Amino acid sequence: MSPQKYTAASFKPILKKLVQTPESFTPGDFKEAFHHLAAGPDVLYGSQIGAFFTAAYFHRLDWRPEMVAAGVEGILEHAHKVHIQEAEKDFIVNIIGTGGDGYNVFNVSTTAGVVAAGAGARVIKHGSRALTSLAGSADLMEALGCRFQAPRPGSTTSIPRIPFVFLHYTDFISSFAHLVPAVKSLPFPNIFHYIAPLADPARPQGMLLGVMDYKAGPIIANALHKMGIQRALVVCGQENLDEISCAGPSWTWELRDGKITESTVTPDDFGVEAHPIASVVGGSGKDNAETFK
Repeated sequence: MSPQKYTAASFKPILKKLVQTPESFTPGDFKEAFHHLAAGPDVLYGSQIGAFFTAAYFHRLDWRPEMVAAGVEGILEHAHKVHIQEAEKDFIVNIIGTGGDGYNVFNVSTTAGVVAAGAGARVIKHGSRALTSLAGSADLMEALGCRFQAPRPGSTTSIPRIPFVFLHYTDFISSFAHLVPAVKSLPFPNIFHYIAPLADPARPQGMLLGVMDYKAGPIIANALHKMGIQRALVVCGQENLDEISCAGPSWTWELRDGKITESTVTPDDFGVEAHPIASVVGGSGKDNAETFK
């Protein structure tokens, strides 16, 4: 189906199937739904978008790894194309979190990405402005002096071989930028919170990803495996924090050699003393930039 044929009318049977017969809703249907969502801000009604994400939540599509993986692929098929210079020389990684945990800590994953790059990793991170916190990774990067320039439509962005690169999500996944207000307006975490962090246009080989719910850990780890990620570590602080907790134990799910192993880590494993989450609460992009420095 061509982009011009993705319409509110052709979306109705997909939405009806999800609402009325969710047991027959397939990953192919989910991917087709994302093709519709990418068709533009004036294609679907706002009520259809809200109904879709609400039905996906109530039928817990976010608990099905094959759905998460299909949604990610549906997004990436519409992403701006990138060419990674000398990609064969590196194991490219991304460090990111789903958000939505309500703790509003400073931008831990972005800071960790820069630290990892300084330690020798090649990090290509994507991120956006705040969806569930006061400051998203893009807000932090902008406060640190970065300026975002949207790539020219139809072009391919060449990513140089440098330790750390940041891709502004709404520039590289611009087909879905119109969904942000709808996603932010929903009073519950939805499947887009899980899919968007996984949809890195650079398609890294490795990923460290924080989730806000223990149940999501093995699901996301399995989704990463289905996506072809070679190595990953999914983490969740036992306070339902989408980071490795500084206050106590964290659950981990390691994807390695096609196998997923669950374990726990504590601050002591990293040689630091436990301290309350309140001590790492963030603020605006400018506030978090000071913490970063």
